[in-house]
Amino acid sequence: MQQRRLGTQGPMVSALGLGCMGMSEFYGPSDDAQSLRTLARALELDVTLFDTADTYGLGHNEQLLGRFIAEGGPVRRQRMVLATKFGIVREAGRYERRIDNSPAYIQAACEASLRRLGVEQIDLYYCHRRDPAVPIEDVVGAMARLVAEGKVAAIGLSEVSQQTLRRAHAVHPIAAVQSEYSLWSREPEQGMLAACAEQGTAFVAYSPLGRAFLTATVAADQLAENDFRRHNPRFIGEAEAHNRRLVAALGEFAKARGWSNAQIALAWLLNKHPHVIPIPGTRRIAYLESNVAAADITLTAGEIAELDHLFDAAAIAGERYPEAGFAGVER
Repeated sequence: MQQRRLGTQGPMVSALGLGCMGMSEFYGPSDDAQSLRTLARALELDVTLFDTADTYGLGHNEQLLGRFIAEGGPVRRQRMVLATKFGIVREAGRYERRIDNSPAYIQAACEASLRRLGVEQIDLYYCHRRDPAVPIEDVVGAMARLVAEGKVAAIGLSEVSQQTLRRAHAVHPIAAVQSEYSLWSREPEQGMLAACAEQGTAFVAYSPLGRAFLTATVAADQLAENDFRRHNPRFIGEAEAHNRRLVAALGEFAKARGWSNAQIALAWLLNKHPHVIPIPGTRRIAYLESNVAAADITLTAGEIAELDHLFDAAAIAGERYPEAGFAGVER
């Protein structure tokens, strides 16, 4: 597995991480036993970056990772780089959320995450979403105090603007920015990727497979009733039909080279940018193994350009979130 660094002074991590959200919520029913087996297989495959948040399953996802760590002991913990987040506050059974960036909340949220994870230190702690009413200097100041207390090793931001990143970095080094980035979500190319490279900040790409749409293995009408993708604009009606034609073209590109859609989508990210770390999520070992194989794919400049053209931002139909999902996202 390739290695990439979290920030200029952060740890080296696997070039592909594992997004753990779907093991607890949003993508239909999950099974803890299955998820634990997938986590174990990820470590066997030298995946070292594991991404969670306090809002995923309202704490369940952190508890699941905590159980996994406890069952493996100190050796397992030493091999893992744990990333979690604060800032999204939700009620059980509801997608709508409010954002809390107050320093007191940050301190309390961190301590709660440490308890659920069962660890003494969080390796990478993100502000999950921004409350514009709280100056970013105050947010990062509170996070920097957690670093000084030894509760956090490095800090990151999620779905922020370039301006916010630069202001934050002036207070304390930002090891990583996490935002959605994939063939069909190209917004980070409008300056954020360059800003991260300029400051030595890693860019962690979540939903690098377009919430599995790019894999050509899902259809909205076949999703579980509690799967939030049923309400995602890109999975609905004419937008879905339009986007499916793009995915079919991706399939032809991938098949001609002996790879899957998912592997090409991940290889595109890894080959384009040396500081990008995709974190595809899955509950299934077979998909995990397939994703990890993408780290060995080399794409030519011509192939990257062909994919860039196929998934030009103007060619994508629908917003990447329903309106409620944009709470705290700096656009």
